[in-house]
Amino acid sequence: MIEGVSHITFIVKDLEKATTFFKCIFDAKEVYSSGDNTFSLSREKFFLINGQWIAIMEGEVLKERTYNHVAFKIKEEHFEIYEKKILELGVDYKQPRPRVEGEGRSLYFYDFDNHLFELHTGTLSQRLKTYEKIKQ
Repeated sequence: MIEGVSHITFIVKDLEKATTFFKCIFDAKEVYSSGDNTFSLSREKFFLINGQWIAIMEGEVLKERTYNHVAFKIKEEHFEIYEKKILELGVDYKQPRPRVEGEGRSLYFYDFDNHLFELHTGTLSQRLKTYEKIKQ
């Protein structure tokens, strides 16, 4: 039986630049750096974001951007704080898609390697309730 998500891995061109990204925006705690040792496919670092294991590994970055993304939950009252962090880091900030009221708000942004991230204030149950109301 699946217990949950073990870890999420992102392939990045520059480990240090990606480290800055994860620490500045997500307040990620670095818990491991392989240095020149490679126990996996390439040099790597591990982080914890509120207990979620995130790995970054050196390699070829995504050639193009897509809507495939990872979304992290944030509190509504922290929305502007995170928006400021994103803008200050200078990553590519994407205008949010149109939403229906009650669905929550989102910040979309790309890292330096074309991965799309979302910070979202809503929950699945809120979204389902909102959609159900609209259908009626």
